[in-house]
Amino acid sequence: MSSINFKVKPISIRLLFILALRDLYCDRKVALCIISSLVAVVAPLLLLFGLKYGIVSHLRLNLLRDPRNLEIRILGNGNFDTQWLSELANQHKIGFAIPLTRSLNTQADLMKNSQSFVENAEIIPTALGDPLCAGHQVPQKINQLVLSASAATKLNVAIGDTLQIIISRKLAGEIEHGRLTMTVIDILQKNRFTRPAAFVQLDLLTAMEDFRDGAQLDLFGLSTGEPRQPRKYFAKARIYAKDIDSVAHIANWLNQQHIETVTRQAEIEAVKSTSYVLGIIFSIIAWVSSLGCIASLIGAFLANIDRKRKDMAVLRLLGFKSQAIILYIVIQALLLTLVAFGVSFLLYLCGENLLNEILGKHLPDKQFVCQLQLVHIVLAFVCTLIVAMVVSSIGAIKAVKIEPAESLREM
Repeated sequence: MSSINFKVKPISIRLLFILALRDLYCDRKVALCIISSLVAVVAPLLLLFGLKYGIVSHLRLNLLRDPRNLEIRILGNGNFDTQWLSELANQHKIGFAIPLTRSLNTQADLMKNSQSFVENAEIIPTALGDPLCAGHQVPQKINQLVLSASAATKLNVAIGDTLQIIISRKLAGEIEHGRLTMTVIDILQKNRFTRPAAFVQLDLLTAMEDFRDGAQLDLFGLSTGEPRQPRKYFAKARIYAKDIDSVAHIANWLNQQHIETVTRQAEIEAVKSTSYVLGIIFSIIAWVSSLGCIASLIGAFLANIDRKRKDMAVLRLLGFKSQAIILYIVIQALLLTLVAFGVSFLLYLCGENLLNEILGKHLPDKQFVCQLQLVHIVLAFVCTLIVAMVVSSIGAIKAVKIEPAESLREM
């Protein structure tokens, strides 16, 4: 049995395309019914995938957007040397780590003037890579700071303004107040840190602790106290995981060293479980819908081919070879699929905008509920064309096996 030669001259392909297009126009009512049946399956399927991608991906994105979900907080005060802290920072699952002083020494008063001040604001060490300061400047000098939005509001300051940081200590029965003029280099977004706080260099925070411990520090405008000793130990550290999945690993690593920690692992697991369950539900519905789409394509194209058996017979009597008949049927199927997918995509866009408008307004920052990327649209389009091509090719091969005389006898 000789193999079928699918080489068709360019002029023949153009002729087949014109014939297929004119045939669809003459038989436009049936073509419209086929297109409608495809749209009824493809459009909801696109919308379903849009919901799956929009909801599931944004659940995970919200976890990543909130740096507090990546934080591992050490409970109590320890005694960690610089070598251990260096090993901690070099852990491959650590995204950011910086030493921290005792909890009581991480507070100070901030004052712009007698009317604008914040008592007991949190003083937090920061550096490049700090998730809380992502997208913002970090202090490059000891007299620079970054304010939280609530602190900036209470102090009524803007970027470039100056203020004073005031710390107090009791030395030899006397109350002393150290002061340092600071420059505001940036202000965090409101959702980054809700409490009044100032983000400073680690050197400033250690100087504050040493000052309170009685060390002499000209930095704060006082010359009293004992000579300052080199820093070898820290009470704790600010620790952030590299990603959501690393939080539990780091917490377990610290717990194995008898270091108690607090994380948002429960909230993380709850969101991950919800994401997993939604993914399974959407996947099952999507697969069932995909099978329905394939069944719809098979039914529509095979019925259309079977209905045109006499037309195929006439074309063969006119000299069209088997490969030309197959290509003719495939071209018709692709044209119908192309139109159906275009209409489905337009309906998807309408449904996407409607869902995002109605449901998105009830979510923070008006997040997307339904969304597909360009790569998803292209992938869906290519998959639909491949299915249409395969189904129509199978039907066409079946059709060309029928002898022309057999079909003509029915005329």
